[in-house]
Amino acid sequence: MKRRDFLKSSAGAGLAAGAAFGLGRYDDLLAIRSENARYDMVAIMGGSPDAMFDLGIQELGGMETFVKKGQKVLVKPNIGWDVVPEYGACTNPLLVSRVIEHVLKAGAKEVYVFDNSVDNGPSCYKTSGIERAARNAGAKVVPAHTERYYQQVNIPGAVVLKTVKVHEVLLDTDVFINVPILKSHDTTRMTACLKNMMGVIWDRRWWHSNNLDQCIADYGLFEKKPVLHVLDCYNVMFRNGPRGISRQDLVQMKSQIITTDWVAGDTAATKLMNLETSRITHISLASKLGLGTMNIDSLNIKRIQM
Repeated sequence: MKRRDFLKSSAGAGLAAGAAFGLGRYDDLLAIRSENARYDMVAIMGGSPDAMFDLGIQELGGMETFVKKGQKVLVKPNIGWDVVPEYGACTNPLLVSRVIEHVLKAGAKEVYVFDNSVDNGPSCYKTSGIERAARNAGAKVVPAHTERYYQQVNIPGAVVLKTVKVHEVLLDTDVFINVPILKSHDTTRMTACLKNMMGVIWDRRWWHSNNLDQCIADYGLFEKKPVLHVLDCYNVMFRNGPRGISRQDLVQMKSQIITTDWVAGDTAATKLMNLETSRITHISLASKLGLGTMNIDSLNIKRIQM
């Protein structure tokens, strides 16, 4: 996929979704949705977060492809900041609730939601709107803000991150769905699918002091990997991330990337943010560890313009 097909500039803002995902129309989707088509990635723009997910998950075979009856499922958004949804610091609550609804409809026994927030955890859960949205959709929102919830595990093959403390709910669930938000980051330049895993671990400070990018990549070797990545690109924070300062930090791209490959998802995200993928170090490191592909030209991608 060429950059010009994935991102177009706006004279006013310098950045915009425009026809970012190009090709594919909503009417085309309606014509083929019953065929249960399978793709490596679905890239959607032009709708609300929940409506875009409805279309995208259908193109990946429906949530039943990833969740079986009776399973326990973790849906992991970014709830890192005590910021209202309009400021784009946390995953959009509309998207979180819709993912949960699809998971339950697929027959999940229980759905859990948590994040090891950076700001005060309970406040982040409330202010972000995710706690209410998740509970209303039928999920159990669990605490993640004290060390007693975490268990130490080994990561075979890791370069730096040989062991890590992981939330017990992740260890106890059958299926893990990653629902990050795309935004800038003052340390890693960008945060998306791979970096969202810092919300399931406890010893985050150690990562920052011991080659953060390598730790992010190393964590991807842990056996309890997400089966699906749903990247929220609705309101994208292009500066002052990861917390942001004002709405002026955002570009409303009304987009979403859904994929089973987090390296490919993050690579596609760099195109949306007009970044050189090679400059996002943890993406390259994860690719070298065999965690996914940066060659998104080789993927079968469905693009939908709503």
